Amino acid sequence: MAEHGEETLIEQINEKIHGDGDSSSSDSDDEKSKASVVAEAVKSKIYHLFGREKPVHQILGGGKPADVFLWKNKKASAVVLGGATAIWILFELMEYHLLTLVCHCLILSLAILFLWSNATTLINKSPPHIPVVSIPEDLAVNISRSLTYEINRGFSVLREIATGRELKKFLAVIAGLWILSIIGSCCNFLTLFYIAFVTLHTVPFLYDKYEDRVDTFAEKATVEFKKHYAVFHAKCLSKIPRGPLKDKKFR
Repeated sequence: MAEHGEETLIEQINEKIHGDGDSSSSDSDDEKSKASVVAEAVKSKIYHLFGREKPVHQILGGGKPADVFLWKNKKASAVVLGGATAIWILFELMEYHLLTLVCHCLILSLAILFLWSNATTLINKSPPHIPVVSIPEDLAVNISRSLTYEINRGFSVLREIATGRELKKFLAVIAGLWILSIIGSCCNFLTLFYIAFVTLHTVPFLYDKYEDRVDTFAEKATVEFKKHYAVFHAKCLSKIPRGPLKDKKFR
């Protein structure tokens, strides 16, 4: 009887321990799920620059181009940036012309291939293999469609602004065009393109590295801008007559 009582007592203790373990594991699972929900809620409330919801790598398109812009592949990024710098120095500082460069490259390559092809017949060797270069029709069609879509979208945005519906967008476009006109008066198109290229290879990398600091500063700046804009809107912009909200339909 004593042994039976000890066995039953041990069984009860084991059941209690297992029951407590199950309850503790279920509690820990519940706590983990609650913590994940809270983390997602807090993450959704964190301010990001321009209200973005995706990582910087995904915004840049992902894959190898994003790796180059964010310096994930340092060798490829250095080669691309160095090549762009060499082209800018060649055309801007050395004042080399694009048409002259293309003609000289074609002359040199054609002369080498022509002499090589004739020399192989004299020394009884196989001629050089010159690949057939052609632009795929599907690629050209897709590029033209994408370009047409972007141009039409730009026209629609300009039309929407011209109708007087979006005051904020109107001011933003006017300010952007004014800044571009100032930059264009200081440098030519090649220098402007090079500045944009270097900016694309530096600003996303620095933002991705110091994302928390930049988002915190941008949040404070956005709050201050909204305060000043509310005052400016109440005193000036609200008194400006606006165009109709909908286009008039003529029958």
